[in-house]
Amino acid sequence: MSAIENSKVQEVFERYPVGIQTNLLKLRQLILDTAIETAEVGKVEEALKWGEPGYSAKKGSTIRIGWKPSKPDQYAIYFICNTNLVDTFKEVYPNLFNFEGNRAILFSEKDEIPLNELRHCISLALTYHTRKHLPMLGM
Repeated sequence: MSAIENSKVQEVFERYPVGIQTNLLKLRQLILDTAIETAEVGKVEEALKWGEPGYSAKKGSTIRIGWKPSKPDQYAIYFICNTNLVDTFKEVYPNLFNFEGNRAILFSEKDEIPLNELRHCISLALTYHTRKHLPMLGM
């Protein structure tokens, strides 16, 4: 696991319940690994966005991960709602993920995450500005 260099981000992770924290740290690592594996992404900045860990790249759309106390067994990966990212994910993976509107993919604490498909979604978000003008993100 990559070390969290931003102390404010580290503090947020430390406030999550242990099981959720473990799952969110896995999502974090998947985001960072996907950025490394995707040539056009470049450097990813990790910072708090709307009070949650956020990941942004120069050519991409910000990705956030988080948990809400109102839904204690659920956590999510969030995308900016005024993009067509989640609509694209719904089109490509209609029965694979649990979506929340046009902004998130939701997971239960015990879910088995389809890593390759989620990596694809993350890659599309991290490179969003290179293809946002294309229909369905140029898929």
